[in-house]
Amino acid sequence: MKNFYSLKFLDLFRGIFLKLGIDYPMMRKILELKLVMDQRRVPTIFNQSAMKKKGDSSAESNHFLKSMWLYGLLGLFLIPIALMGENFIFQMSIVFGIFMFLAMSSMISDFSSVLLDLRDKQILYTKPIDRRTIGMAKTIHVTIYLFFISFFLMAGVLVASLMKYGVLFFFLLLVEVFLMNLFIVVLTALLYLIILKFFDGEKLKDMINYFQIFLSVAMIIGYQLLIRSFELVQLDVIFHLQWWQILIVPLWFGASFEWLFNGNGSIEIVLFSLMALIVPIVSILLYSKMMPSFEQHLQKLSTHSSKGKRKINLWSSLFARIVCPKREERTFFLFGTKMMRQEREFKLKVYPALAISLFLPFIMMLSQLQFRTLEEIFSGKWYFSIYIALLFIPQVVMMLKYSGKYKGAWIYRVSPTQTPEPILKGILKAFFVQLFLPIYFILGTAFVLLFGIEILPDLGLVFLYACLYTMICFKMLQPGLPFSTSFTAMQKSDGWLVIPMFLILGGMGLLHFFAATEGYIFLLLIVFVFFCNLLLWRKGCKVSWESVADQKD
Repeated sequence: MKNFYSLKFLDLFRGIFLKLGIDYPMMRKILELKLVMDQRRVPTIFNQSAMKKKGDSSAESNHFLKSMWLYGLLGLFLIPIALMGENFIFQMSIVFGIFMFLAMSSMISDFSSVLLDLRDKQILYTKPIDRRTIGMAKTIHVTIYLFFISFFLMAGVLVASLMKYGVLFFFLLLVEVFLMNLFIVVLTALLYLIILKFFDGEKLKDMINYFQIFLSVAMIIGYQLLIRSFELVQLDVIFHLQWWQILIVPLWFGASFEWLFNGNGSIEIVLFSLMALIVPIVSILLYSKMMPSFEQHLQKLSTHSSKGKRKINLWSSLFARIVCPKREERTFFLFGTKMMRQEREFKLKVYPALAISLFLPFIMMLSQLQFRTLEEIFSGKWYFSIYIALLFIPQVVMMLKYSGKYKGAWIYRVSPTQTPEPILKGILKAFFVQLFLPIYFILGTAFVLLFGIEILPDLGLVFLYACLYTMICFKMLQPGLPFSTSFTAMQKSDGWLVIPMFLILGGMGLLHFFAATEGYIFLLLIVFVFFCNLLLWRKGCKVSWESVADQKD
């Protein structure tokens, strides 16, 4: 079995564990097994990649370590903030605030399986192993992950601070990162304990799923904003402490730098600095005490509550009646809506693209601020950036065939439908209404407020284009029956299929751009796209069962 470097480092503290009454050889063996099993888990930030393919499932391929370069890249965002001046309580509080947010988000999204591992109780508790040894193994397991995340997130800041502020600043930052990690472990566990105390395990699983989605979005948006962050270096900030700011955890860790390097020995600064030291240590002691209660509440994760799942969404029923004239279509519209809302793995792979499509048009406009003023941007035609939001349509249409519950696809064959047409139409319309319309409505409303009500006809054409583009993507990608294929059957080569779709969308946008200057041509274009929609949506889903045969894993 592989001898991990983290375990070799842990061997240096073997004597301490033995003095605490921990069976160190057994704890080390438990940790070794856990780390080997964790190598097969793909981190959330790689959820869009092809790393889950059969050809890359080797235990020797440590996906966790491969993901660290992304954390290191995101950590570069913190360097200009840490170096922008000598107002240490402000800039270091911002650094620790961002670090705390990223580390805790990653902890919840990728390493919840460590804190919420039921295998310890189901397997290890039945063996002659001391409970303290098992509990310490779980704590060290969490700490190893946080160490790697913290190192790569803060590596850039540590090196930059060493070069600019010296060795003392470097070691203080190192100690406070360690203390922050202790606090994050306890805070995450406390959050889970509160949720499990008042809710069932399904609510916790939903929360973890949304954190996974949020982390994926944060990684991509953070990358887009990275270069722009260097403009913050020249900021001058005046910062005044107030008593209520004692509730803001990052300020505790920023206060120590203000005290030691700016000589600010006020009562507030000293109090905040002491809290940065005392609270993490006390919290980790409380964590060890609440472990039995935490393990007891974890049993809720093994139960599956169906409470509230049968509730019918009135808005979905209303939209189903509006967009689906036939009863069979309405049935599959509601079915598709439920699948898109409830299946966690589908949401994890699709929802980040939806969220990013909301931000990218604004990021594209903000990138022009170094060349143009806001007035120039809003008086121009930058509202055409809304077409960026349509880029996710082919990706989602292609993803509609995948599901974690693909084995239930036999239901299509026993449904009272003569052809797959109502199935395909109903679920395509469910995608358009449930996933695209909210994005379009938010962006459209924002653009009307920014560019004026005169862009409404352009937004109307974009909407018609989106309807047409959805059906074109379906016809060209031929995804097959919805939710009928395992996610593990995804092929890396499928990605090239969306490239022609992007070219088609670009052609649509260019045609719109040139037609917008000519009133009659623009009107004819709207009429033409409208009738194309009628024709394609009427004929596009008329396919045979053989052409959409279930794809096997």
